[in-house]
Amino acid sequence: MAKELVARWWNGTWGRLSRRDVWLAREVRWHVVARAGDSETGKVLRWEFGTEEEARQMVKRLVQADGGQWREQTGDAATQPPR
Repeated sequence: MAKELVARWWNGTWGRLSRRDVWLAREVRWHVVARAGDSETGKVLRWEFGTEEEARQMVKRLVQADGGQWREQTGDAATQPPR
């Protein structure tokens, strides 16, 4: 079964050191993927949750911890998380 991308957030900052991305996806379980840095050198962290509520709480913690001007990316702007 393929993962379904539910939502994506970006902190609105360009740059290898300051960019942050967070994805919320669902397969059988909910997945949260966070990347610090750009797509080529960024560090990727992954979490798995049994419920959407638990996954969204992690997204909330990640977004609040970094500050910045986070914005949800929808439609064509919601790229898939890194593999």
